[in-house]
Amino acid sequence: MGHDTDEQALHYPFTVPAALEPPAEWATLRRECPVARVTLPSGDAASLVTRYDDVKKVLADPRFNRPMPANEGARVSEDESGGVFNSDMAATIPQSGEGHLLWRRLLNRWFTVKRMNALRPEIEAMADRLVDEMVGHGQPADLKAAFAFPLPVWVICTMLGVPDSDRQDFARWSDTLLSMTRYTQEEIGAAQAEFVAYMGGHVAAKRAEPGDDILSELITSTDAEGTAMPDGVLVATGMALLVAGHETTANMIAKVVALLLADRSRWESLLADRALVRPAVEEALRTDVNAGFGMLRYLDEDFEVGGAVLPAGTTVVCSMAAANRDDAAFERAAEVDLTRSPNPHLSFGAGAHSCLGQALARTELQVALDVLLRRLPGLRLAGPADGLRPVEGLLVGGLRELPVTW
Repeated sequence: MGHDTDEQALHYPFTVPAALEPPAEWATLRRECPVARVTLPSGDAASLVTRYDDVKKVLADPRFNRPMPANEGARVSEDESGGVFNSDMAATIPQSGEGHLLWRRLLNRWFTVKRMNALRPEIEAMADRLVDEMVGHGQPADLKAAFAFPLPVWVICTMLGVPDSDRQDFARWSDTLLSMTRYTQEEIGAAQAEFVAYMGGHVAAKRAEPGDDILSELITSTDAEGTAMPDGVLVATGMALLVAGHETTANMIAKVVALLLADRSRWESLLADRALVRPAVEEALRTDVNAGFGMLRYLDEDFEVGGAVLPAGTTVVCSMAAANRDDAAFERAAEVDLTRSPNPHLSFGAGAHSCLGQALARTELQVALDVLLRRLPGLRLAGPADGLRPVEGLLVGGLRELPVTW
């Protein structure tokens, strides 16, 4: 696999052979072609990096941003500006420099481990309620719909100060905005307009009457010069937190449980030793094959990575999921080891754009497992593991459903 221009570019993203198995291309590319030419669903070209050190190098470099229509970066999907990553919402939030640092600093106060630990009992109580409802409806049940999906939606809505009655709308808007191929441009535009209007009204209400929630804090916070966050950024931030904060975690809760139940000795080992919950969550994050698209970075200057010099104007796709299975970074990388420590996986990214909500995600995943182990020790898959079906056509990967009995 050379780099000559007449070489056939691979179509990305690759398809997984089974819900819990990695695409064969990852290992081949890491071994033979660490910087590979790929074609995105939009038809645009990009360079894919799959090795741990290379992915980390690109993600951690503060010079590079995500592709935007303004910098002529590659688009993910062809039917519009490139989905949620290139939407007005993404463009409104400062992506670099002082503005980005300030935005993150204000939000980071809300996503500290300390604050997450304070939230833990509330998350646990909600998880218990969801288990009660699921058990009440009888078995088999779809753990994703009954438990994994509503839990993070409830948590992020609580943090944003959004009323319970509006949560169904939130879930629908978020699902639509994360689409690569499942909705038309009209549907995506309509969802975004409704969402912006709703969040605008929500921000105005919080301005008039602040509460104990993220948006109220951001409204009343200022930077060193006394500059407050403009309404447009507040609206975009609320939307971004909702989209990022529920879909990815909902999918991950289902995937952690699926991984543990697919080989039930893993579930048994957690039942025997609850201290394994934390490392098990990290290992599930590391070995996740349905992690979604990866992170895009636009190079506005030449950049050397993986033994190749990528010219300015290249869009790079960083596959954190492929990097997480690199034998150069992890011993027996292909194996699931629930005791693995340390586990410096890249599932939350690296550098200035690493996932803001990782403390929240970890808390939700750990609590979800703790509650399920305590309440439903007999939990098992309701069908064969190879019958699990991955979601297709969304930017975040997951399972369509997770049928379980107990």
